[in-house]
Amino acid sequence: MSQVSIAVVVGSLRRDSINRKLAKGIEKLAPPDFTFKHIEIGDLPLYNQDDDAHQAPSVQRLKADIKAAHGLLFVTPEYNRSIPGVLKNALDHASRPYGQSAWSGKPAGILGGAGGALGTALAQQHLRNVLAYLDVPTMGQPEAFIQIKDGFFEADGSIGQGSRQFLQTWMDRYVAFIRHHVKA
Repeated sequence: MSQVSIAVVVGSLRRDSINRKLAKGIEKLAPPDFTFKHIEIGDLPLYNQDDDAHQAPSVQRLKADIKAAHGLLFVTPEYNRSIPGVLKNALDHASRPYGQSAWSGKPAGILGGAGGALGTALAQQHLRNVLAYLDVPTMGQPEAFIQIKDGFFEADGSIGQGSRQFLQTWMDRYVAFIRHHVKA
């Protein structure tokens, strides 16, 4: 396999989201054979089981993008000690109808950044619980509960010196985890 495609799901819709910046920054630490596609989740309707037989075009696109990827990268903020509603909505849509989940078997890594010292620890734990049910193998270590402070990002959007080594180690483990699961 020459290219390893990763579907990136950012759990924030905000244009200047630090988690979107984190996703783009960490992608720069990946080897050149890894490609990243940011998956749109902001245009999905609210999940309603009545719509399972006739999923909206945005839901069909979401499922196709996930199925086309070799692996997943979730980068999410923490809202009220859990995952954002928009992320849960995307998880629900792509897992339905029952027995037709696009997530099943896709290996994943989870990151998140916040201004507080706990980073996104609780959101990541909740996300892990949902992903376990959806049959998504998730990298366990190293965990990355990232506090974003001034200087975290360089002017070009790359990860700053103070966090680069830790996140390079995370990315190296993620790459090995994905390769192991997809035999890339």
